[in-house]
Amino acid sequence: MPALTSDRLQKPVTELKGVGAALAEKLAKLRIFTIEDLLFHLPLRYQDRTRVTPMGAARRGDEVVLVGQVALSDVVKGKRRALIVRLQDGTGSITLRFFHFNAAQQKQFKKGALVRCYGEARPGASGLELYHPEYKLVSAEQPPELDDHLTPVYPLTEGLTQNRTRQLINLALTELKRTEVVDWLPQSLFPNLPSLKQSLELLHEPPPEAEVEQLLEYKHPSQHRLIIEELLAQQLSLLKLRQQHKHHQAPVMDNGQHLCEQLLAQLPFPLTGAQNRVVHEIHQDMATNSPMLRLVQGDVGAGKTLVAAMTALKAIGSGYQVAVMAPTEILAEQHFNNFQQWLEPMGLEVAWLAGKVKGKARQQQLDKIAEGVPLVVGTHALFQEQVQFQKLGLIIVDEQHRFGVHQRLSLREKGRQGDTYPHQLIMTATPIPRTLAMSAYADLDTSIIDELPPGRTPIETIALADSRREQVIARIAAACHAGKQAYWVCTLIEDSEALQCQAAETTFAELQEQLQGLNIGLVHGRMKPQEKAEIMARFKANELQLLVATTVIEVGVDVPNATLMVIENPERLGLSQLHQLRGRVGRGCQQSYCVLMYHTPLSYNGKARIAVMRETQDGFKIAEKDLELRGPGEVLGTRQTGLAQMKIADLARDQYLLETVNQAAGQLLLQHPNHVEPIVQRWLSGAEQYAQV
Repeated sequence: MPALTSDRLQKPVTELKGVGAALAEKLAKLRIFTIEDLLFHLPLRYQDRTRVTPMGAARRGDEVVLVGQVALSDVVKGKRRALIVRLQDGTGSITLRFFHFNAAQQKQFKKGALVRCYGEARPGASGLELYHPEYKLVSAEQPPELDDHLTPVYPLTEGLTQNRTRQLINLALTELKRTEVVDWLPQSLFPNLPSLKQSLELLHEPPPEAEVEQLLEYKHPSQHRLIIEELLAQQLSLLKLRQQHKHHQAPVMDNGQHLCEQLLAQLPFPLTGAQNRVVHEIHQDMATNSPMLRLVQGDVGAGKTLVAAMTALKAIGSGYQVAVMAPTEILAEQHFNNFQQWLEPMGLEVAWLAGKVKGKARQQQLDKIAEGVPLVVGTHALFQEQVQFQKLGLIIVDEQHRFGVHQRLSLREKGRQGDTYPHQLIMTATPIPRTLAMSAYADLDTSIIDELPPGRTPIETIALADSRREQVIARIAAACHAGKQAYWVCTLIEDSEALQCQAAETTFAELQEQLQGLNIGLVHGRMKPQEKAEIMARFKANELQLLVATTVIEVGVDVPNATLMVIENPERLGLSQLHQLRGRVGRGCQQSYCVLMYHTPLSYNGKARIAVMRETQDGFKIAEKDLELRGPGEVLGTRQTGLAQMKIADLARDQYLLETVNQAAGQLLLQHPNHVEPIVQRWLSGAEQYAQV
């Protein structure tokens, strides 16, 4: 959390008056441990209690302070017993309604008593009403007390009230006022921004004239100050890692061209222009003694595996081993088959290591790896201690967002020899919007395969309401009887794998009944890997015409004969996930179809998502739209990027600031290198390990 360079602010919250162990436990749920954490617990919104609103001027939905005399007080018995208090102030009248009250409260509201209250004006039976307002009885001689600043409304947790949170933050602000806070952002870079101390004070206690709209949209200069510094810390941390990485040594790989030419000679088609460009970029990286750390983004079907093979051959030709790692056994096996098909005719052996390889067979593979087999394909099993490489020089990680950071680190360590580290190639078929890539992957070089191999026919995407289910089933029957294959994807609420599997099992039973005569398979997340792999293999061999599955097939096997996919409830999935799923069909040259079968009524977001899927097949455009509709947390996921959880900044909302921040990061490194570490520490202390690749 941001260190404000003061021991006083680093003290635990229990040092504050009235904070015991029970309250500290509640605050911990909000990630508040120190006085400083309280200062960075910023309001969600603000209430204006600095002025009294005449009752005649109050409008529906306004949050208002009212002062008026009691004209009537009565308990009414309707559906719910309620205390009704009618107030008037000469400009109009308004009703206070209390469902929870006691006799003492009732007595307070004598006719003629003067009341100050605060609440939201809502339409009721007698005109505008305030439900359970905050109120206080005042005297006519004494003007009602008004706040001298806008009232903050904070994020809460169970057992913590707004009032208590405000009291605690007031105590923290008192400490801040006594403290000298160092500003690490040079004035020369950001001349118009307020200081950190000013920003924090203003955001907790904005003056009455503050622009509330600006504050709500996170466009206020004080918010800018914090957002820019947090984004800058993130960026500097990644650049620092990159510099560290670049200082390491790596093996120089400048042989292997003859092997690459051998492979190209076997292929029935040439590489696309984009594949050639990316291979050239990679080979250039490998020819230096600095470890390559390159992310290759390619849309579904853009031919990343072939680029990986050309990379591997460069390493093998230079006398090194290559490890290829995939997140699932199905995908790893597919890579194994592809590499075997390409490399074995060239006299190069490929080893295979996954969880299901047991006993004697496993030992055989481990021996091969230790003896220096040129290429090893595997899953998480490659991280295990007993796996010993002879001379690992290159690591290729597919669908890297499925792995945790530590797993990648441990694999890198396996290839370490003294100060020499292996090169790393990281591949993803989930395109990442450029703006996010700038922030999330600042420590990686990026290559994009933005051209599809020739001969691919675009997939036609159709959106239908689930009321037309019978027509869809008839369409599947016709396609399968004509010798084609189809997928039926069940997407129940993402969080619940159990429910997803249940939905898939139910659909499987229904379709078996309705499509008698067809061989139908079922794949879901709760099946054993072996079972899944067997079903997928049968589907690939065309023994099954229809495969009912959950989203586990998102990254999966190529089945060129599968030309039809039905996705149930597509509105529940992110766009990038839908795009990945759709990419399972259209792998051959036949016309393929994807049916998005949605449940009505669709939300605005749901309609927008489906419209995008129909309009484009460009993964990068889809990723941009996904970011706009869902935000970066969901698009990227913290594990995927290695981004620590942001406190104030939001990559989607603040992406317009990223260019500025990136430039500032470069200038800061050059002109003020001694400021870098304090900024990173202020915002990311303890969270930097997230960012390591």
